[in-house]
Amino acid sequence: MERLGIGIIGCGNISEAYLKAASYFPILDIKAIADIRPEAAEARAAQFGLRAMSVEEMLADPLIQIVVNLTIPAAHVEVSLKALAAGKHAYSEKPLGLTTAEALPLLHMAKERGLRVGCAPDTFLGGSHQTCRKLIDEGAIGQPLAGSAYFMCPGHERWHPNPAFYYAKGGGPMLDMGPYYITALVNLIGPVARVAGITSRARSEREITSEPLKGTMIPVEVATHVAGTLEFVSGAVVSIAMSFDVPRHRHRPIELYGTAGSLSVPDPNRFFGAIELATAAKDWTEQPTEHPYASGNYRIIGVADMAHAIQSGRPHRASGELAFHALEVMEAFQISSDGGTYVTIESRPERPAMLPTTLQFGSLD
Repeated sequence: MERLGIGIIGCGNISEAYLKAASYFPILDIKAIADIRPEAAEARAAQFGLRAMSVEEMLADPLIQIVVNLTIPAAHVEVSLKALAAGKHAYSEKPLGLTTAEALPLLHMAKERGLRVGCAPDTFLGGSHQTCRKLIDEGAIGQPLAGSAYFMCPGHERWHPNPAFYYAKGGGPMLDMGPYYITALVNLIGPVARVAGITSRARSEREITSEPLKGTMIPVEVATHVAGTLEFVSGAVVSIAMSFDVPRHRHRPIELYGTAGSLSVPDPNRFFGAIELATAAKDWTEQPTEHPYASGNYRIIGVADMAHAIQSGRPHRASGELAFHALEVMEAFQISSDGGTYVTIESRPERPAMLPTTLQFGSLD
């Protein structure tokens, strides 16, 4: 197996998870890391025994084939376009961009240059979520008819060291957490056909309660509670709510209801979790996980899958097209709320291929 050279741009909180997980996948050869703050790159490089370099040096390095873009959401498109322009495949953290209009040139440039665009989340490749996919494909709940998807919390200012970007343009609960839920749903039951939504913003300012900025007030520029309905191409109808305004709740992250039964799906922000199945005649029972990657945090598996796909010529699973569809769906909630009408979703990505249950750990083929 030929290893692919990987360069990481962005050394914030999430970069540590990516770098720790990289050791699980032999195909990934992490060559260097970069950040607009040289001291951040130097610190992360020292932590993992890597080379720190400037963004410009990374883009010019012929040994780097895939750029992993872990910058803030407002910079995702700009950095990924630079990577493509430099002849490198680009994989970014979610969301793909702040708007579909901003993100569409990424897909066009990649196609023109014969390059790949990938995007988080890749948690749907976790063992528990892949087993849920297998159960649905095998008819365990019959034809999916309906469902629910909920992420609700009091807000990220409680724990994040610098949470202002969660409440600026490109933030909010839908663009922050929605990618996990919408991507998981598309993996399970296919693409979305139309959206209806209502949004609200409870406060115009928030107080940071985490260190080191405790007591600082930050402006809120986006909706902090988003609720609505997803109608899928298959005909299934799913209720969804993403919120930074809810102290506590008791909803399961995702439930799907079909003609023959109901499925309780684990947290789509994790690779693992309990899977439960019920029918009209039988109460909830936990199902065994049949797939690998269900025992830890593999938050670079989407990059590894893209690397394998580049070598074999197959489609990669955490694709730009899938991420664009999720972005179009998320964008539609605010459009629907503002206009008081349904919004038709134009993009139609293919469901990613299910991972085989027979995979050897560290491989995606």
